[in-house]
Amino acid sequence: MIRKYINAGLVMLTFMTIVACKKDKNESTAVPTLSAVTNLTNRSANLPSIGYGEWIIITGKNLSTTFKVDFNGAIVKDSLVFANDTSITVKIPAELVDPVNNPITVTTKYGTATLNFKIMQPMPRVDDFNPAAGAPDDEVTIMGAYFKGVTNVTINGLAATILSSTKTEIKVKVPAGVSYGAVVVTTPVGVATATKTFGLKHVIYDDALRNSWTNTSYSTLGLVFNNSDVVRRGTSSILVNHKGFSALRFRLSSKFSTTGYTMLKLSMYGGVGTQGKKVKISVSPAAGSYELLLTEGKWTDYQVQLINIGTPATIEYLTFQEFSGFTSNIYVDDIGFY
Repeated sequence: MIRKYINAGLVMLTFMTIVACKKDKNESTAVPTLSAVTNLTNRSANLPSIGYGEWIIITGKNLSTTFKVDFNGAIVKDSLVFANDTSITVKIPAELVDPVNNPITVTTKYGTATLNFKIMQPMPRVDDFNPAAGAPDDEVTIMGAYFKGVTNVTINGLAATILSSTKTEIKVKVPAGVSYGAVVVTTPVGVATATKTFGLKHVIYDDALRNSWTNTSYSTLGLVFNNSDVVRRGTSSILVNHKGFSALRFRLSSKFSTTGYTMLKLSMYGGVGTQGKKVKISVSPAAGSYELLLTEGKWTDYQVQLINIGTPATIEYLTFQEFSGFTSNIYVDDIGFY
């Protein structure tokens, strides 16, 4: 019985050896070649380029023994590579070294082949920038994604000097002659414009009251217009020690015409106990009101479209009223219109 099982095992081993030898003999030993790239949905159309993180098919010859696929230094995991003699199905890594030019190198048992191909990062995305306003030569940090290879940053159409950049952050200097405008980032892949605008066209407060606006605040426990402890930008902010429904209020006796302006801008810092508390913006002549939510321990930049406060044609009084019944400090800076 033992001899019977041993003989059966020897027969099976011999069969497997023959199959393996046959496979080896049919396996191409030629150096691999790469010809094109397609996607999985349309395998007949060669692609001129594709984006990070996509599944692709690399076509060529002598590819069945592929054991490494390299995208400009980023090597793909074995579990994401499926090869036969004429094609390799593979997923491109989510991050590559270059924003555009990322050659593909395939290594088999019998050689290496490289295909120069454009694999591009996504379009740039601007999430925010800090500070929200500034003067020429001030440094501004732009936050977002896909900034590799950044070629240009403009504010109000003028080129800003790029001080440093990473894939998620760019530091620039505000160009000469610029105090407000759109922030635009350009990379080799495309262009992104920040949803937030930079600076103020008309200033109510930045370090001091401007343009003939006066203070008519009421019911506060304390009010300091040259506070230097917590400042958004520059040297001073307004410290308001609120009690229930007190208000920071400004007046322009000649009345401010909103013609040519689309939004009210300001920055607020919530003191202890202000998380989620409300400040209501209203104007006189009466038009409408809008509520802001405070963030405790952090500056928040607000852009309030004038349509949200009733699209007033003129403004004599601009009021920021505590509207949650809290007693605490808030700080306000860079108030004005854009």
